[in-house]
Amino acid sequence: MITSCISFLALICAFVACRFGIGIGTGWSVFISIAAFFTSQICFSLHFRKRINAAMGEIQRIMAEGQNAIKSKMAAWQFRPPGSMKEAQRIIEADTKKFVQKALEATKGMERLRHWVPLIDSQIATARLHLNWMIKNFDAVDALMPKAMLRDPVSASMKMARLQMKSAPLDEIEKVYKKAVARCRYNDNVIPAACWSWILVERGETDRAFIALGEALKKSDNEVLKRNHELLMNNKPAHFSNTALGDQWFALHLEEPKIRQQRQRPQYR
Repeated sequence: MITSCISFLALICAFVACRFGIGIGTGWSVFISIAAFFTSQICFSLHFRKRINAAMGEIQRIMAEGQNAIKSKMAAWQFRPPGSMKEAQRIIEADTKKFVQKALEATKGMERLRHWVPLIDSQIATARLHLNWMIKNFDAVDALMPKAMLRDPVSASMKMARLQMKSAPLDEIEKVYKKAVARCRYNDNVIPAACWSWILVERGETDRAFIALGEALKKSDNEVLKRNHELLMNNKPAHFSNTALGDQWFALHLEEPKIRQQRQRPQYR
């Protein structure tokens, strides 16, 4: 990387200047040159971290503005609803796609740092993966998945969900799950455990789902996991549900939220 080359050059220049320029001893020259190397590295790190945070902040701002606009529109629908729930869903999806595309465009600003910041390509791929996932652009998701960093529980759950959509073998999905939960702190394993147990139930592996939830509850006290564990213990897989997790669950696109059409009360004059 360019930053490492510049830092190494600073090390050499500092050593030459100290040892042969002003005649400092070899020991002190080595010490000062190493200090120059690490000082330059720290300066580069702080500078580029600031630029990355600014770029990510811009993406978050775009997303927040878009989501707030949708919330305002949904609030207005309470007084003047659209023609049907399908029409409302179509409008929301179209609006979401607009601000997500704008956020994707904003990620291009980080491409300028490719030669300066290690692993920046993985950070860009991860941001783009999450954005494309929101609008169900799964072709882009599949292309980005090998490059992205899937270390957090949500990203790992997305990978599991995508493998389920593609009917991947359970052993392949289980590897992703075990790797994800091994890094989870207490209660951070809820989404991966909910996703993995749901997949097992869908595949007819209710016994494995029961065991998986039992293991997951050693690191969580989540009520949804507890309830599903009890349902499987009582041989009631048909009642298994993750819908109580709300948007966290539906964001994986394994299930669509059931929208009930509200009946409008007749107005009498």
